[in-house]
Amino acid sequence: MVDWVLRPASTADIDAAAELREAAMRPDLERLGRYDEHRVRQRLRDRFEPAHTWVIEVGGAMAGCVALRPAEDAHWLEHFFLAPDLHGHGIGSAVLRRLLERTDHAGALVRLNVLRGSAARRLYERHGFTVESEDPVDVWMVRRPDRTPVRP
Repeated sequence: MVDWVLRPASTADIDAAAELREAAMRPDLERLGRYDEHRVRQRLRDRFEPAHTWVIEVGGAMAGCVALRPAEDAHWLEHFFLAPDLHGHGIGSAVLRRLLERTDHAGALVRLNVLRGSAARRLYERHGFTVESEDPVDVWMVRRPDRTPVRP
């Protein structure tokens, strides 16, 4: 596995994160006929909350982003993406495990949505997320604390 670190995000990270999000999400959005170059970046800019966001760094450079936003009944896992060339190296699993340890310790539900047909869904399922609902574009998932251990 590639060495990585999580660091707290700042407002200075917004533009680089928006560009990286576009690169990471483009294939799935194009497959769904939903790709809009401006919108994919703007959605991150509109909802970026540095207080609940971390930057994933590899070799000192931004390689991804993840947010865990507290809400009334759960935490929302949002803006979780990695540079496409880093997919499949175990970074996503390791980052997710670290965040889920926190939510398990707090006894908190975690919710997310993932694009229909995205390979990320398999990652979430391996970590105990189950489908709550689906629409033509999104799959809404939930994970209860202390679920089945992660499969290797």
